[in-house]
Amino acid sequence: MITKVVMPKLSEAMETGKVIQWLKKEGETIKGGDLIAEIETDKANVEIEAFGSGVLRKIVVGPGGQVPVGELIAVIADPSDDLSSLPSGPPPPDRQPAAEPAPSLAAVPSAAIRSVPSMETYGAPPATTRVVPMVSAGAPAAAAASVGRVKASPLARKVASQSGVDLRLIQGTGPGGRIIRRDVEAALAAPRPAPAAAATAAVPRPAFAIPTRSGPEYEDVALSPMRAAIAKRMPLSKAPVPHFYVTAEIAMDRAWALREDLNALEGQPKISINDLVVKACALALLKNPGVNASFHGQAIRVHHRAHIGIAVALEQGLITPVLRDCDVKPLQQIAIESRDLAERARGGKLRAPEMGGATFSISNLGMFEVEEFSAIINPPEGAILAVGSVTEQPVVEHGEIRVGRRVKLTISCDHRVMDGAMGARFLQDVRRLLQEPLRLLI
Repeated sequence: MITKVVMPKLSEAMETGKVIQWLKKEGETIKGGDLIAEIETDKANVEIEAFGSGVLRKIVVGPGGQVPVGELIAVIADPSDDLSSLPSGPPPPDRQPAAEPAPSLAAVPSAAIRSVPSMETYGAPPATTRVVPMVSAGAPAAAAASVGRVKASPLARKVASQSGVDLRLIQGTGPGGRIIRRDVEAALAAPRPAPAAAATAAVPRPAFAIPTRSGPEYEDVALSPMRAAIAKRMPLSKAPVPHFYVTAEIAMDRAWALREDLNALEGQPKISINDLVVKACALALLKNPGVNASFHGQAIRVHHRAHIGIAVALEQGLITPVLRDCDVKPLQQIAIESRDLAERARGGKLRAPEMGGATFSISNLGMFEVEEFSAIINPPEGAILAVGSVTEQPVVEHGEIRVGRRVKLTISCDHRVMDGAMGARFLQDVRRLLQEPLRLLI
């Protein structure tokens, strides 16, 4: 039996994929589920599995080859199968999509491409400096030495402005030495000093050393595949998807205490605040199926299972691997799998099923001491939850002030799929679960 291995579509925005390496060689025996290749997508490096058994008879696209989604990259078959009708190489260039031109760096000096000016370049003056003296031309010594705001009446200022008279050169005769209109008119009638005398009276002001800066002023960095995908995909979400936002503040005292008790147990996985939020959201999604939904043209698809995408920040961008069936998994299992997903996402070792299929996503910036923010929906999902940091705050309970732990959760919703009341009811259920956290263990 012949099994065609094609370039898989591992994300909604993926159009092409690049073969990084083959984990199996031609002639090796393959079983269904074996990892056979590592593929670079627009978001991450993903190991793909074989969906058939046999022998890896032909590698059509070698390492470094990039082809469109759906194109043949290898063939798994029995030794006796005839492969003469199958292509022997990658598709011709006219079948491959035109690559987007990289940002031109032709106009950037080579030094600018190699390095960026450091703070030392801007902060520490080099050995060579040029001194620019600042000289006041035409001002007497006494006037140049005077400091502070000139006292003058509004009318005197208007006349001086219209006639070009410098108020700093006039001695005021008004109350407290205030310059009045007749003082300005007297200055206009007085003979002007000769230019030579004015030049002689000029007093230089203190000189300042201005450093001569070296090195490039800026650097153009070409978009990485991940950043290019984000730049292309986010406008497709934020622009056409009508976002609205609902924020709730939740008491986390009991959830915090439960987490500390669980983490004190020997031989048990460490539980994070995010693990508690994931479990609470999964249970709340099943109670609020309208939030666990996505927009599909003329229909709204309501999901009956809670597959939650967990946003992971990488140096080159953001990736959202998927933790499946969170509603039926115990809290400890969620903790183990979410940590494993995050580590493999940072190492570029995610597998194809972990790259898509989320019904809801969570983005947590609490570790960066961010108290509150709004996240952008990852289409085709209908909502995403933004989680801030858990902070200690003064709270009032039963007429008394005490210190309590609080967190702000903001849900971003697709208004085509749900309304404000649906998002609010979802947050109410999440609040109840986190404020009564033993429910997360049932």
